[in-house]
Amino acid sequence: MSRPVGPYSPVLRAGDFVVASGQVGLAPGESPPRLVDGGTAAELRQALANLAGVLESEGATLDDVVKTTLFLADMADYPAANEVWTEVFSEHRPTRSTVAVAALPLGARAEVEAWAYAPRG
Repeated sequence: MSRPVGPYSPVLRAGDFVVASGQVGLAPGESPPRLVDGGTAAELRQALANLAGVLESEGATLDDVVKTTLFLADMADYPAANEVWTEVFSEHRPTRSTVAVAALPLGARAEVEAWAYAPRG
């Protein structure tokens, strides 16, 4: 799990819920942090992979996700984001709000945050 780019926790457990801070398409293992190449779709695909990693650190998976918020720097990217979304969430479809924003950290084109319901065994 990469370190966050700001003064916050990337993921916290709150009882049976695992709450993940916004994930952008940071390339794994890069220092200094940089976004993956390829635009919105590539960034979102990596952001969702990064989300899976932070959830895993608290014993959750993408299948446990119940609520997401997708932030886009440009709503023209909405169709491309939906294509990636359905690749990653093919069967399980968590709830989602999509919000257009003026800017995202590191100049990202997409960011995703999530709540997962994952009771401890």
